[in-house]
Amino acid sequence: YIKLDGTIQDKNHTTVGYIKKDGTIQDKNHSTIGYIKSDGTIQNKIHLTVGYVKKDGTVQDKNHSTLGHIKSDGTVQDKNHSTIGYAKGVDMYWSAVTFFFFDF
Repeated sequence: YIKLDGTIQDKNHTTVGYIKKDGTIQDKNHSTIGYIKSDGTIQNKIHLTVGYVKKDGTVQDKNHSTLGHIKSDGTVQDKNHSTIGYAKGVDMYWSAVTFFFFDF
């Protein structure tokens, strides 16, 4: 789950990370682990591209293979369209980082 303030929580509501307004992704100890760019490019902490979020909500790995989907209502789905989380009201690009940096 991703809260509107950028706090990322697992299914037990334990905080596992954060997304800052500038797109910096942090682990639970506030160490930078990646970035989400305004164009939907997702990068690791050394700025290598690890994935993408398309405007339609499709989440892809660096080879453009589909990993999942972010629906307009904030529902996060795996590649088979099974619901795996929610980020209601949260920017779609923020929601996509869970596929790359956090294991739920």
